[in-house]
Amino acid sequence: MKSHSERTRVVIAQIVLVILSFMCMFFFYILIINSTRSHVELQKGFSFLPSTHFAKNLTNVLNDGTLPVVNGIINSLIVAACSAALSTYFSAMTAFGLYVYDFKLRKAAFTFIMAIMVMPTQVTALGFLRLITNMGMYDTVLPLIIPSIASPAVFYFMYSYMESSLPAALVEAARIDGASEFRIFNQIVIPIMKPAIAVQAIFTFVGSWNNYFIPALVLQTKKKMTLPILIATLRGADYMNFDMGKIYMMIMVAIVPIIIVYLFLSRFIIAGITLGGVKE
Repeated sequence: MKSHSERTRVVIAQIVLVILSFMCMFFFYILIINSTRSHVELQKGFSFLPSTHFAKNLTNVLNDGTLPVVNGIINSLIVAACSAALSTYFSAMTAFGLYVYDFKLRKAAFTFIMAIMVMPTQVTALGFLRLITNMGMYDTVLPLIIPSIASPAVFYFMYSYMESSLPAALVEAARIDGASEFRIFNQIVIPIMKPAIAVQAIFTFVGSWNNYFIPALVLQTKKKMTLPILIATLRGADYMNFDMGKIYMMIMVAIVPIIIVYLFLSRFIIAGITLGGVKE
């Protein structure tokens, strides 16, 4: 039986969680409500009740000739999905190499990767822009996808997860059975790493989907732009063409794929974070 103090702590914890959940969901609710209201209604002030302009706002967003929203959604999906796939796969492969193989520069390589992780993107932005321009990749989505192969933060998570969940004896047993290194990685390590891969896939997808700084530097053609740039373009419209209802609808359209990806992979989140943070 729980004591009175324990029951009190449980009740307080539940109340706090309910409040935090309400605070998190409140902003989504307001976003949905505002996407159903017209620009004039939004100017009148705040409202808890939905209006009747949802279909009109959606039509205005999708049919805007100066704002290729469908292209933006496709571009963002391509960039985010490819970035998530490349980042998780190659980061897991790099972590596998440093975890399994014992060589002289192992600690130096690990330290170098960790040093890159703390380096801000803005520091290398100018050099990166000159590099992709010289390589002929300016105004393409390739510079948004290819660098995701080297992701120090994802690597560190994968490495920590392997330390807690991948027995070295299992790899040695597979080698004794004659399995190649790529077969060991793809058929033994990857299935074990599924929770960690799912967690980092969500984080990488969301980070790439919401990324504004690098796409704004690289992309110039509207049909190649991602959604965050298009939203900023819509927000920066002149006063006569400014429509707050379209902006809220655009933001809501932008978060739908993130919610879908989260719901699809959410069952791995708790297992991935928990197992990745526990060592033997």
